[in-house]
Amino acid sequence: MFLITLLGGLALLLYGIQLVGEGLQRLAGGRLRYLLTKLTRTRLAQAAVGALVTAVIQSSSATTLMLIGFVSAGLLSFSRAMGVILGADIGTTLTVQLLAFRIQEAAVALVAAGFAITFFAKRQASRSLGQAILGFGFVFLGLKLMTDGMGLIRDHPLLRQVVLTVVESPIFGIIVGAIVSALVASSAATIGVLLTLSHQGLLPLAGAIPIVLGANIGTCTTALTASMKTSTDGRRVAVAHIAFKLLGVLLVFPFLGPFTRLVEATASDPARQIANGHTLFNIGISAVFLFFQPLAARLITLAVPEREEADTPFRARYLDERFLGQPALAIGQATREALRMADVVQGMFRDTLTVFRTHSPDLVNSVEKRDDQVDYLDREIKLFLTRLSHETMSPDLSRKQIALLSFIQNMENIGDIIDKNLMELARKKYAGGQHFSEAGETELAEFHSLIAKNLERTVAAFATSDHSLAQEVLDQRPLMRQRERELRESHLSRLREGLAESLETSEIHLDVLTNLKRVNSHITSIAFPILEE
Repeated sequence: MFLITLLGGLALLLYGIQLVGEGLQRLAGGRLRYLLTKLTRTRLAQAAVGALVTAVIQSSSATTLMLIGFVSAGLLSFSRAMGVILGADIGTTLTVQLLAFRIQEAAVALVAAGFAITFFAKRQASRSLGQAILGFGFVFLGLKLMTDGMGLIRDHPLLRQVVLTVVESPIFGIIVGAIVSALVASSAATIGVLLTLSHQGLLPLAGAIPIVLGANIGTCTTALTASMKTSTDGRRVAVAHIAFKLLGVLLVFPFLGPFTRLVEATASDPARQIANGHTLFNIGISAVFLFFQPLAARLITLAVPEREEADTPFRARYLDERFLGQPALAIGQATREALRMADVVQGMFRDTLTVFRTHSPDLVNSVEKRDDQVDYLDREIKLFLTRLSHETMSPDLSRKQIALLSFIQNMENIGDIIDKNLMELARKKYAGGQHFSEAGETELAEFHSLIAKNLERTVAAFATSDHSLAQEVLDQRPLMRQRERELRESHLSRLREGLAESLETSEIHLDVLTNLKRVNSHITSIAFPILEE
């Protein structure tokens, strides 16, 4: 019976923490991303933002997962993320401080109030607030169940022996705390169990502090596991998180006795002492390591070098399905993949001119294989974007998603024009042993260069959301149409003069001009959504 009560209480506690985090995060909307990516210029600002965001979403692991996603998506640098991690360690102490309040009797009232607001509220903000209140109700209800469950076995000899072992062997306590925290993926839940033991007078402070230290280590496993398939900087964020915790425990462990006495002096209530111990530990390590942050960043960069791996064409490098529930992160990742796709298309377009100038079957094959890569990335990015969670997507993110879909569609169309039209014209030219006239080849090279510059402008405008660059591309439209007409007229003049090379290659020459003009039309189409953002 006590086991069912204990596990049920723990399940309610974990579910409640999750509900609180989701509700407050939805209530905050896109402000969390803005805080993490824009207001982190100084070390103190990074720590403050980390503490605030973690206090909102009730989990340092969740904050670290967000950081891994932002860093992997290129929205935040690794050095800035380190300061945020230290702040997150401070923010997570708020949850434990709230758990230490003995308001379990109000749990049912909180559950009722949260359910009523969530069920009857019409505004999304009100429903999110109701969800957070409901979550707090479940948290305190879970604590009450665990406390009652512990009361049933407080005199059990096995429990007494475990407590005695933890008190006599702090290392054993650290290991237990780390394992339990890793299993439940929450240091707050682990410390919640300690609070229930302290409420029943089963665990003295000397035994609780080592478990608190271990819980701080164990909570890092979630982020460490999530970082395995991310970018190098994403893995560095997770390594930094666990390194700070481990080094902090190593620093405190030799002074465990004085630290315990200091914590004991902060309050008379055992539960409050445990919460204060958790707070002092995290504030202490954050203050120490924040000072050495630049040095720590360099050391972790050396410890986690760039991964040596072949650039496999048919592989999405930045898309991570674990972040589909966080549209801001997912769109950042898809944007990086789209820019990688644009690099491939730009390379194909640059090589097009070389293909027409020099007969190189290998280069033609290379261009065609790269179009297969472009088609693959186009499909993968679209599938990724269609699976995004739209529940938490702001209007701004929706516009970015539309602009991104437009960008990859036009890039895929440009790749198809190069592969299926321009490469076929090149094959036809060399199969017939034909050569452009010197004037004709110069004109095609000039028109190709103008379009290549336009393509560079558009990609840069998309990458930086630069309206002025996008407007430049649109302003080029009449000039490009005029130049295409002039080049056609110039070619027809050479035909009238009876120039042999122009007569032989006339059909190919005009088709190349047409397809280059089509490429520019798709380049122009990319600019419109950028200006609409």
